[in-house]
Amino acid sequence: MEKRTFENPIIGDKVTFTKTSAETKGDYTLIDVELKAGGGNSLHFHTSFSEKFEVISGELEVQVKKEIKVLRIGETYTVPPMVLHNFRNRTNDPIKFRVEIRPGHAGFENCVKIGYGLASDGLTNKKGIPSRFSHLATLLSLGDTNLPGILTLLTSLLKWRASLAKKSGIEQKLIETYC
Repeated sequence: MEKRTFENPIIGDKVTFTKTSAETKGDYTLIDVELKAGGGNSLHFHTSFSEKFEVISGELEVQVKKEIKVLRIGETYTVPPMVLHNFRNRTNDPIKFRVEIRPGHAGFENCVKIGYGLASDGLTNKKGIPSRFSHLATLLSLGDTNLPGILTLLTSLLKWRASLAKKSGIEQKLIETYC
């Protein structure tokens, strides 16, 4: 049976793929997330899919552009494509929430698996960023994850490096190792 649960010791979460893009014929990806106190990710955006957050337990803080939204049990919020966002657990307790990605995105699924695998293997810095630039470029490309502000200036360089990583077999090796 295919592994469905992945843990990231750096950002402090555990992700379970409830439904993959392949299982829904590309309609959506459904992920259950357990996030430790203080856990979360950095501001980013996706160009090709939306993310719907639904809180199962605790309170989830979702930043959308400059606005902070606090979601409680049963509440949902959908971040459309191209909108800058992140999520955080500002409480002292672990929380659980569900993320629905529409349309489904196998690349994002692989991005999570690889990123968490690299973190588990000690191949990232203290913020969970891959130590190798080719790995970072590959993850951002696979996950359609784009950086905000001045970091957007790196986009062309990252896309170029991701294409080189694909041509040289680095992307495939990461998929084979972690997916």
